[in-house]
Amino acid sequence: MAALKALVIGMGVLIVAGTVALAVLLVQRLGGNSPAGAAATSLSLAQPEGARIGGIAATDRALAVWVVQPDGDRVILLDPSGARRIGEIRLRD
Repeated sequence: MAALKALVIGMGVLIVAGTVALAVLLVQRLGGNSPAGAAATSLSLAQPEGARIGGIAATDRALAVWVVQPDGDRVILLDPSGARRIGEIRLRD
């Protein structure tokens, strides 16, 4: 009977510890803070006046930005991890 009592108390402690760990994890993930070591980066697409973004698509390797310009559309490929330009595809009629 003493072993069963110790087992029930031990499992109760594990349930409480697990619940506290889950609550701490949720607060960390839902908090507005960025992860340690992550720096905010910005990148200018350097497009001429009158250009606009027609669409954006993402894969695991690149971020594709469809840019609509008066002289023709293009797709600019960006590296999502380093925020650098890795290519450009010009679309012509």
